[in-house]
Amino acid sequence: MSISVLVVDDQAMIRAGFGALLNAQPDIEVSGEAANGEEAVDAARRCRPDVVLMDVRMPVLDGLEATRRLMNPPRGVEHRPRVLMLTTFDVDDYVYEALAAGASGFLLKDAPPADLIAAVRIVAAGDALLAPSVTRRLIEGFVRARPRALPDEPRLRGLTQRETEVLSLVARGRSNSEIAGALFVAEQTVKTHVSRIFDKLSLRDRAQAVVFAYESGLVTPGEGSGG
Repeated sequence: MSISVLVVDDQAMIRAGFGALLNAQPDIEVSGEAANGEEAVDAARRCRPDVVLMDVRMPVLDGLEATRRLMNPPRGVEHRPRVLMLTTFDVDDYVYEALAAGASGFLLKDAPPADLIAAVRIVAAGDALLAPSVTRRLIEGFVRARPRALPDEPRLRGLTQRETEVLSLVARGRSNSEIAGALFVAEQTVKTHVSRIFDKLSLRDRAQAVVFAYESGLVTPGEGSGG
């Protein structure tokens, strides 16, 4: 079954380029495109894509607000696509806000074509894609620039000790297989822990887990290394 993608960017040439690249893949199909956030929300409700490639800065409605609307649809609309933000370094703060709003990750616009294709597949599978080369540095920078929040004790206390360990490793950018190796458990066991963490903390995916771990104080900027 193909991964359906909605391409959103205010530049027609970029939409065409991304569309051609993705449509050339046997497992990916571009189901629609939009030139601004407002069109993106309408198109997503109509096409019900698996993944939305969302530019950050656009006229009429920017990618951040469009992401919020897609993640918080009106009553009667249940579809929530995965949102992959496309960005450049000069809009880092927007990226952080988008992750907090429910986006599944981001990719730099100048990333190689193979990275874009891989990103769509990763996000469609339910994982976060946080630009591997800059993920932790950017996330830590966003958190460091904000007032430190007190640890979110009530929610953290709802986790078991092992779940807390798993969450801290997820926040450091570790994959399930890497976490399994670090904790000497089966990868399926890690997947089960991750699923329970999402349920207990009402998190959508790993991107939100990273944000929560930093904002709650479980992981502090500069702590550890990311995989």
